[in-house]
Amino acid sequence: MPTIDSTPVASTLTASTPGRICLFGEHQDYLGLPVIAAAISRRIQIQAKQVDNPGFRLNLPDINATVAIPFDGTELAYPNSRDYFRSAVNILLREGFQFSKGIDGEVHGNIPINSGTSSSSALLVTWLNVLTQLADEPRQLPQERLAELAYVAEVLEFGEPGGMMDHYSTAVGDVIYLESTPKIALRKFHPMLGTFVLGDSQEPKDTIGILSRVKFGMLDIIKRLKTVNPAFSLHEATLTEAAEFKDILTKDEYILLKGNLENRDILREALTVLDASATSASIDHIRFGQLLTQHQTNLRDAQRISTPKIDRMLDAALAAGALGGKINGSGGGGCMFAYAPEHPEKVAEAIEREGGKAYVITVAEGTTTFSNKP
Repeated sequence: MPTIDSTPVASTLTASTPGRICLFGEHQDYLGLPVIAAAISRRIQIQAKQVDNPGFRLNLPDINATVAIPFDGTELAYPNSRDYFRSAVNILLREGFQFSKGIDGEVHGNIPINSGTSSSSALLVTWLNVLTQLADEPRQLPQERLAELAYVAEVLEFGEPGGMMDHYSTAVGDVIYLESTPKIALRKFHPMLGTFVLGDSQEPKDTIGILSRVKFGMLDIIKRLKTVNPAFSLHEATLTEAAEFKDILTKDEYILLKGNLENRDILREALTVLDASATSASIDHIRFGQLLTQHQTNLRDAQRISTPKIDRMLDAALAAGALGGKINGSGGGGCMFAYAPEHPEKVAEAIEREGGKAYVITVAEGTTTFSNKP
């Protein structure tokens, strides 16, 4: 008579998190100014289960890699910088989570990597979602709390320049308006937006270098302006007031200051468009697109984060019928996107003719989990 194996088979947990595009407020959140961002319909997924063998083991077939992390219950050292798999574990240990058993899993995704669409934040939020629900005492944390933990694990843990937009937009999903000072204030929208076309320039980008230059350059300007006018504030200053400082700034510094103030005002108008859509169940598609293009003009000319190839991709998208668009993320390469509620396939073809790789996308829900019972 055959032997029946009565050993219980562990259920598999699947966690999935979207990438994101920054609609308005690019390079603003780390200056204490608000941002508007949207989760997109390209995601990272981890399927994982709890096993008896301690430690964490992940297969990443999309990039032909594996991760194996031995674990003895204490905080992990970082053999490499930006080791988010380990930093997530450490952050959760400090939160009181314990992992006496191991976790085996597999990672899949279709978010363009290193291109400004927050693939690293989406991966980290997904991993945190897995860890918290496969811990010794599992807990399903609110999306906002996962965002907070991801920010700590990615930015604070490694002392990197960056804001909270990526973590909140990927974790919470839909369209968010986020203020980070004087405290976190989050609003979520579900506007009737049409399709976008994401265009990957396939140009490499130096996220940390650009963030450092644009961020710390602007912080230095603010510090110097405060010595002249202690009441100066990016939140309150007008463009007319900024002109008063023209003589104490270089030409490039004044352009950067003016660009930040203009982008702040563009975002404020975009927020009124979203607010109007919440009550009318429709959105002003044309004005929304125009504001995206205005934002891009500043990012190209003031922050100087666009590239000739991305400029050509945007021009081609507009000529093919897109209503607006901009570079996405820190810049210097990576992705752009165009708002194309009608005929997005034509816009995608135009972007690809300029050498980009195009994806038709829509606004998506935030991080999710479900269990596959054996």
